[in-house]
Amino acid sequence: MEKVSVIGAGSWGTAIAFVLAENGHDCLLWTRRAEQSAEINEKHTNAAYLPGIALPENLKATSDLKAAVQHADSIVIAVPTKAIRALSSELNQLADKSKLIIHVSKGIEPDTLKRISEVIEEEVSPEKRSAIVALSGPSHAEEVVLRHPTTITAASFDREAAEHVQDLFMNDQYFRVYTNDDLIGVELGAALKNVIALAAGITDGIGYGDNAKAALITRGLAEITRLGVKMGANPLTFSGLTGLGDLIVTCTSVHSRNWKAGNLLGQGKSLDEIVSGMGMVIEGVRTTKAAYQLSLRYDVSMPLTEALYSVLFDNIPPKEAVDQLMSRMKKQEIEDIYFK
Repeated sequence: MEKVSVIGAGSWGTAIAFVLAENGHDCLLWTRRAEQSAEINEKHTNAAYLPGIALPENLKATSDLKAAVQHADSIVIAVPTKAIRALSSELNQLADKSKLIIHVSKGIEPDTLKRISEVIEEEVSPEKRSAIVALSGPSHAEEVVLRHPTTITAASFDREAAEHVQDLFMNDQYFRVYTNDDLIGVELGAALKNVIALAAGITDGIGYGDNAKAALITRGLAEITRLGVKMGANPLTFSGLTGLGDLIVTCTSVHSRNWKAGNLLGQGKSLDEIVSGMGMVIEGVRTTKAAYQLSLRYDVSMPLTEALYSVLFDNIPPKEAVDQLMSRMKKQEIEDIYFK
């Protein structure tokens, strides 16, 4: 048994805590809202995010961030990308000793263009962190808490730390964890698949069929790989769980917030309407901006990302963006994965 705190009681943070508690760990789940903490402790539910799910009785919650940080040997960060930097700074102030930091967030910080682990590294001093591990892969919270078979990856430059996280989360029933030392590739794949999922939702919202979606996923993987390789990632990572696997599940599932948002865009809804109506963070919107900026910085061709950026931020109608993609000059397929 290990003491672990999960920071963030949204759907995925709660699902992660669910797994840890079922694995027998002393897990404390932090939420900003005292009433949500009370619900988890007294009713063993988190109805706003995972309705109808009974949480393990040994899973405890708190709204005291200091208590959560000081409770744990390992800390799981499960908050939206936009909150990572401020939270990491708070963790640095509150930590009473060195902690293993695990993050399950999927995004890139706009403007700085930092990956999540880089943001954490900047804000949490070396003496307060033993290592940073990204836990990522094709995993909907709604299915994890139903104990449906799920397989993800623990990635770190520190192999022992990745293997430790593998041991924390893996069980024989429904949750399998692999390790990967390509932290760059895992974090980029996890973030950029949300861009392609938004675009996949748009094609469904417009009313295009399976041909369009298959092409979108395939060419989306190609441009994610191009950028990843240019940034130092292992190309094989993108054919794995945090590349192709995460891309498939996010582009095809009704559980995907990014797919839902894209679907509404394709139906003619405005971005402001969608964001206000969903009530949860749509990571792909921020990540599209960051991905577009990265494509310019590294001089990498990312036509799908560019088209989505024009829809989200330049008010180009979705169908017009698709028409522009289809009328691009002809290309060779295979070499396009690695070259501009």
